[in-house]
Amino acid sequence: MNQHDNSRVQRFDHPGLGRERARPVPKGRQVDPSAKVEIEALLGDRSRQRDLLIEHLHLIQDTYGQISAAHLAALADEMRLAFAEVFETATFYAHFDVIRDGEASIPSLTVRVCDSITCAMHGSEDLLSALQAELGSEVRVVRAPCVGLCDHAPAVEVGHNFLHRADVASVKAAVEARDTHAHIPAYVDYDAYRAGGGYKTLERLRSGELGVEDVLKVLDDGALRGLGGAGFPTGRKWRSVRGEPGPRLMAINGDEGEPGTFKDQLYLNTDPHRFLEGTLIGAHVVEAEDVYLYIRDEYPIAREILAREIAKLPAGGPRLHLRRGAGAYICGEESSLIESLEGKRGLPRHKPPFPFQVGLFGRPTLINNVETVFWVRDLIERGAEWWKSHGRNGSAGLRSYSVSGRVREPGVKLAPAGITVQELIDEFCGGMADGHSFAAYLPGGASGGILPASMGDIPLDFGKLEKYGCFIGSAAVVILSDKDDVQGAALNLMRFFEDESCGQCTPCRAGTQKARMLMENGIWDTELLGELSQCMRDASICGLGQAASNPLTSVIKFFPDLFPTPRPMAAE
Repeated sequence: MNQHDNSRVQRFDHPGLGRERARPVPKGRQVDPSAKVEIEALLGDRSRQRDLLIEHLHLIQDTYGQISAAHLAALADEMRLAFAEVFETATFYAHFDVIRDGEASIPSLTVRVCDSITCAMHGSEDLLSALQAELGSEVRVVRAPCVGLCDHAPAVEVGHNFLHRADVASVKAAVEARDTHAHIPAYVDYDAYRAGGGYKTLERLRSGELGVEDVLKVLDDGALRGLGGAGFPTGRKWRSVRGEPGPRLMAINGDEGEPGTFKDQLYLNTDPHRFLEGTLIGAHVVEAEDVYLYIRDEYPIAREILAREIAKLPAGGPRLHLRRGAGAYICGEESSLIESLEGKRGLPRHKPPFPFQVGLFGRPTLINNVETVFWVRDLIERGAEWWKSHGRNGSAGLRSYSVSGRVREPGVKLAPAGITVQELIDEFCGGMADGHSFAAYLPGGASGGILPASMGDIPLDFGKLEKYGCFIGSAAVVILSDKDDVQGAALNLMRFFEDESCGQCTPCRAGTQKARMLMENGIWDTELLGELSQCMRDASICGLGQAASNPLTSVIKFFPDLFPTPRPMAAE
């Protein structure tokens, strides 16, 4: 050690004794030599750049089925990061199984049972209990938040193999056969997409035959809005990013984690190049040389398909970086998404500045949802009037409604924007499931509120539900029947928000927990819950905490029969 390097020495000074000789002592966690060799071999010639930390953590998790403290320390050393920085990132994400010193290793196979609202309606709690009793100690059985298979509830994940309408027998069969890999369905590949006219619009744009202003004008005229939930005008967002000094970047938000939502997964799994062409058009418009595709970890099929098809794209154009989420709902929030793409914990940033000004790696960044760019090619080729010709009740365009719950035919329903839930059930879902009567619905996923069937004539579109304290969001519509417990549904959603809160701000971290505890009491203290909800809306940093109380406040407001009238105090 260099005699002038004081970082690893400790000095002992004591009055009257003089300065003692400095002696070296270890500082921080020491790297285990065998773990270092394993990590070096695992990473190979992969880059050690900071933003790849989560990708490297996935590599360890996939290889060893868990992440030991020794491997964390070796990875930190290899990437020249502090152990604490690597540890806090790994433990933030639900899909990394970090084994601390002294803890026993986990079983080699994990079975995850979805416990979100639609799966819960279809018996996932009983299934979870039965599997925990049946599968023994060699298999770990845990609950999991929404995995995007609400139309096939209850859903169970065995390794990375998702079982539809699972039961004990089907799960046991998959476990015994070690059928743990994702099964890739048929989809429109590169050759088939090109044969159908794909990428011609992109080529016209790159050649100059189609101007950038022409693209922006059709987006403006067609009034295409962000279809991930916020509904911001797409053309205006692209112009805002173009107006910022370069270099600029683009990111795709494929972290579709809102319970009840599964539309993006359908498009990625069936028609990936329509999505990719829209993405590349956006990158050309904002002059982004790098595009980051952030796909949630629960979508292994989509990631595999994209990896295959991106490799088939001809040279030229922006670099496409496929990045994998790690089980954090909060990363659907755009600033949390940026933090995760940079290899950090997905903590929301304070705004301003906004991502279009200071985004990924500090650069102006265009962030779009999967479905938003999926429609760009069609909108340019068919024109704004084609898009606007669809719609009902004063709305324009098409919406992909993820419909689940007590309907006969759940699934993604491409329907006119502004359709009502009753029309959606009757015309697109084959009516209610046998033996069920329409009682209530979620118009916009977990955070969009809950409304009674008597309010089933409200158009499902942006700006139509806000006056009722609800919103359309990502158009996840969950149908409840007369056999479902509305208060139980609201409690299920609050448990989800409590579990998914990033913990950065007190109103959300403590508020979701307190709300859940109050709701579990049986008889709700509606006044106290109302005050708590208002605090969460006013003081939370991001949309998770601000919207987490929407289901409970809408139940209190629109289902008054569930709450007994308080008795007046007796006169003294």
